[in-house]
Amino acid sequence: MSNPPPRSPAQLLRQYGLTAKKSWGQNFLHDASVHGAIAAEVLPDRDVVEIGPGLGSLTVHLLARARQVVAIERDREMCAVLRQEYATANGLTIREADAVKFDYAQTGCRQPTVVGNLPYQLTGPLLFRLLDYHTHLGPWILMVQREVGDRLAADPGTRSYGAATVSLSRLRAITKVRNVPRGAFTPPPRVDSAILRFDPLERPRGEVDNAAAFPRFVQTLFQRRRKTLLNALSAVMDRADAARACASLGIDPGIRPERLTTEQFAALDRHRTALVARADD
Repeated sequence: MSNPPPRSPAQLLRQYGLTAKKSWGQNFLHDASVHGAIAAEVLPDRDVVEIGPGLGSLTVHLLARARQVVAIERDREMCAVLRQEYATANGLTIREADAVKFDYAQTGCRQPTVVGNLPYQLTGPLLFRLLDYHTHLGPWILMVQREVGDRLAADPGTRSYGAATVSLSRLRAITKVRNVPRGAFTPPPRVDSAILRFDPLERPRGEVDNAAAFPRFVQTLFQRRRKTLLNALSAVMDRADAARACASLGIDPGIRPERLTTEQFAALDRHRTALVARADD
């Protein structure tokens, strides 16, 4: 069996009488140079999980490089196209499923690389779903809205730095591969995109006692990013405890939360959970 030659999304949409679903944020990548750039980020002969393959324009490039590709697509019409177009493809498994609810521990792959052109409105839920399965997954190579990409790769203290940056960077090294213009898609979105790499760290940037609760703690502080750290922490612990936590960790209580490093967020969260544990005893 062989992989089919790539065809443009416009050709496939016309052939099958389909249109992009705006409500689902469907924008099909047609630029072959971008396909190549994404595929080049995948190490040869590795397993790949592709989120939202759509019409398979990127899938064919991944099949040429990966050992196998597990494609997760919730659109039944797109799944039908994939099954027709890739009926003779080597190493492709199509899962008709919602990627936001998918069990990434049950892909049949070992530490797969995750690749996807993420719908803009689902970027946050998808990233945190992948984070839930962090230990089961290898690198992620993901297309996101350019503005979101700038935020996720931002440094502490910068305007773009945010809660998602902290939560994700505790476990993943985030780097931008390249920007992608809106004209690379059919139909073109209203904004440009960016390809990001999320590589698993050998050690987390700060240990926490409750990984599931950590993002909520970070979000609470960022919701008060213009307050001093002491005032922001007072939303999750007694003010005196907050002052002692800052003193014990050598953190200036007068800075704003957006200046904290990921490690400092983790240390403060450990202090908070220790207080909760003592209160429960």
